[in-house]
Amino acid sequence: MADETEPSVIDEALARLEAAVNRMDAVVQHRLDVAAQPDDRDAELALMDEDRARLAAALDAASARLAEVTATTGEVGHRLDRAIETVQDVLGRA
Repeated sequence: MADETEPSVIDEALARLEAAVNRMDAVVQHRLDVAAQPDDRDAELALMDEDRARLAAALDAASARLAEVTATTGEVGHRLDRAIETVQDVLGRA
């Protein structure tokens, strides 16, 4: 028979099982802790969305300003053409 001071095969198996369960419990707890923390990726995506919205608004404002400048430039060009024609008429009469 086996000596009673030596751990039995069942005791060794139970010890290994307990160690494995403890490791598994630690891993599960770690994953739960990680899942409970805010994800950096979500925060980064939120910042990117804010930047996109800000840039879209800036682009809209710049496009509107460009349209105004284009319209003004066309009007100035038309007035310059009329002024040049007037000066040429005056010079032609002289």
